[in-house]
Amino acid sequence: MMGGMASEETRTMTSTPTPIRSSAGTETEAESAAPATRAWMTRLVVVGIVLTAVNLRPAITSLGALLEEVRDGLGMSGSVAGLLTSVPPLCFAVFGVMAPRLARRFGPGAVVCAGMAAIAAGLAIRPYAGNTAGFLAATALALMGIAVSNVLMPVIVKSWFPERVGSMTGLYSMALALGTSAAAAVTVPMTDALGGSWRSGLVVWAGLAAVAVLPWTVLARGRGAGAESGGAGSAPQRHSAGSSVGTGSVPHEPDALRITRSRTAWALAVFFGLQATAAYITMGWMAQIFRDAGVPAGTAGLLLAVTMVMGVPLAFVIPRLATRLPHQGPIVVALGVCGLAGYAGLYLAPAGGAWAWALLLGVSNCAFPLALTMVGMRARTGAGVAKLSAFAQSAGYLLSIPGPLLVGVLYQHSGGWGLPLALMAGLMIPQIAVGILAGRNRTVEDEAARRSRA
Repeated sequence: MMGGMASEETRTMTSTPTPIRSSAGTETEAESAAPATRAWMTRLVVVGIVLTAVNLRPAITSLGALLEEVRDGLGMSGSVAGLLTSVPPLCFAVFGVMAPRLARRFGPGAVVCAGMAAIAAGLAIRPYAGNTAGFLAATALALMGIAVSNVLMPVIVKSWFPERVGSMTGLYSMALALGTSAAAAVTVPMTDALGGSWRSGLVVWAGLAAVAVLPWTVLARGRGAGAESGGAGSAPQRHSAGSSVGTGSVPHEPDALRITRSRTAWALAVFFGLQATAAYITMGWMAQIFRDAGVPAGTAGLLLAVTMVMGVPLAFVIPRLATRLPHQGPIVVALGVCGLAGYAGLYLAPAGGAWAWALLLGVSNCAFPLALTMVGMRARTGAGVAKLSAFAQSAGYLLSIPGPLLVGVLYQHSGGWGLPLALMAGLMIPQIAVGILAGRNRTVEDEAARRSRA
């Protein structure tokens, strides 16, 4: 349009053609440079998402691999060690609530950048804290960074890739599963290679988190006028060259959204909590179930690794499939049936069908990427996704805290796995029910608005 104006001025003001041609030419160069800038920044966002996802679980699984050595090194009591295993979901719930407010003020990209820096700092400090209190404090710092990044990843995916929520959530979930399983698998051999000190085995993961800071540092610097006016929730701003590359402030206008007035939000929160409960129980107790059935310790650990690795390919496939369906209920049911079959197998023939049960529970645990995908699908705006993600994850992680502890209590008092497995199977039924409700094709904004008018 400006080029047309310049041509008109050239015809009517022949005495000054050169400056106007120069102005039009400058605009043409800017317009031609904009697609290249967007493409470069988009690639950088993809790199940032992948690196962030890889760093969201090693702080937990690397510690689990060396927990006995850490307990001996710090003189940590068994009760404190048990508390340590419950700290992650508690921190995810408490600190995740802060993420939307921080994102509105500083921009999602800047908050994720700070989150990665907090993970790196916490993982670097905790092996050398010198006592249990310092170790717990540094661990909480790292978990705080994980919590805010957990909540904001769906926001950034929705902002940058509104037409590819499924595929990008799949990529993110696959990278998260890869980081989880890799930390569990390589921490012990890497510790041996570094001289056998548990401190060396834990501190190396701080380097991986530091690498993840770099792309977000570049992206966070782009937060400018475009971000303030549009940010994550505005489609025109998402695709404009000056929109802070999709990492700017979450827009302010949807602040009136009352997320607790949405039945879908509650269903998604409970679904998230129950799937997290199943995942933490599996990670914490499945190897022990196999060992109690006579499976060698090394094989039991390998079976757990197989369960975790199943999330790598399926975390990419399931979100893509979910976005192509108007209702995600059938996927919820399929994953739930796999979980029920796995629990039944652990009860009836834990050693005889060990590999089958590990595979089935690995499939069932892929309810996590499905939950993340539904977060992106059940809200229309970036701000809505931010509020829904914070609510579902915070409430869900709070709900998941008692599960692993209750399984331990039942196991200790009953002397077997019958009651714990019955609890796990019993929790799968409401998980399927609320997952079907959360999978309905509706948005939290529309539900909240209807309830406000009622």
